Amino acid sequence: MADLPDTMTAMGFDEAGGPDVFRAESLPLPEPGEGEVLIRVAWAGVNRPDVIQRQGFYPPPPGASPIPGLEVAGTVVAVGKGAQSELLNRRVCALVSGGGYAEYCLAQAAHCLHVPQAMPLKTAAAIPETLFTVWHNVFERGWAREGETFLVHGGTSGIGTMAIMLAKQFGLTVIATAGSDEKCAAARDLGADLVINYKEQDFVEETKRFTDGEGVNIVLDMVSGDYVARNIECLADEGRHVTIAVLGGVKATINMATVMRKRLTLTGSTLRPRSNAFKALLADEIHQQAWPLFEDGTIAPVMDEAFPLARVADAHRRMEDGDHIGKIVLEVSGED
Repeated sequence: MADLPDTMTAMGFDEAGGPDVFRAESLPLPEPGEGEVLIRVAWAGVNRPDVIQRQGFYPPPPGASPIPGLEVAGTVVAVGKGAQSELLNRRVCALVSGGGYAEYCLAQAAHCLHVPQAMPLKTAAAIPETLFTVWHNVFERGWAREGETFLVHGGTSGIGTMAIMLAKQFGLTVIATAGSDEKCAAARDLGADLVINYKEQDFVEETKRFTDGEGVNIVLDMVSGDYVARNIECLADEGRHVTIAVLGGVKATINMATVMRKRLTLTGSTLRPRSNAFKALLADEIHQQAWPLFEDGTIAPVMDEAFPLARVADAHRRMEDGDHIGKIVLEVSGED
């Protein structure tokens, strides 16, 4: 820590509101505690939870930084007690519970993934939040298995693009929804077997037609609200419905007789407030099962647009406009 600056620049806000509430602030450089590392941030990912936090609807969990940002990539410049000393000076990307919109960010050492030299840090910054979320919800909570059929909404979002690519690599048939012809084409290019323009087609009818009336085994839902009942119509017997966001409303009316008749499982999760121990176990499984696909270039995140850290408001506007395809990132130091 002796060779590091005493302060850093971060992008925070005083009150919830629109993108213009962001302002630069100078904060003391954080020191890594037990099991933590300090990362000099090169790039940071922008995610929907960041937008919801800025709007005042998703406060950080106890102990987390109030600065938004749930994923970063950069170089480890300091390690805390109990963290592996060999991480020092390593290029890593990490899932964090906050603090990513800053020049330096604390991360649990166990939540870091080593970034190979062939992978740009800009690319690495776009991976952790979507990878951890998709792996846990589709493969752990959703019990996805080779040969099954999988429906994902928002197929060109960061989550959607990651879900399509991972599902195809693990032998699933993928149905995706998207809201324009351009987005539908992008989802097909990623390998989706059927893409439905939900503004022009009924995804329930199209899903039933594609599956010869049997339905899908898993739905990954980011909409909730009135989508839940429609998703249940799409599910086959023993199907699993996994909710990870409630962009369409927090309440749903469903026919529980259908749930019983089809023997469905309804589940969901939020990753940010889960314990460090849980995330460490998740990171370890990802490292063994999925990370090699990124290390050798088999999978790479779909990149939308990059903005300098000082223009984080524009990055949030881009996300809220809904025109993006893939991941939006922030350039902090720009190191690669």
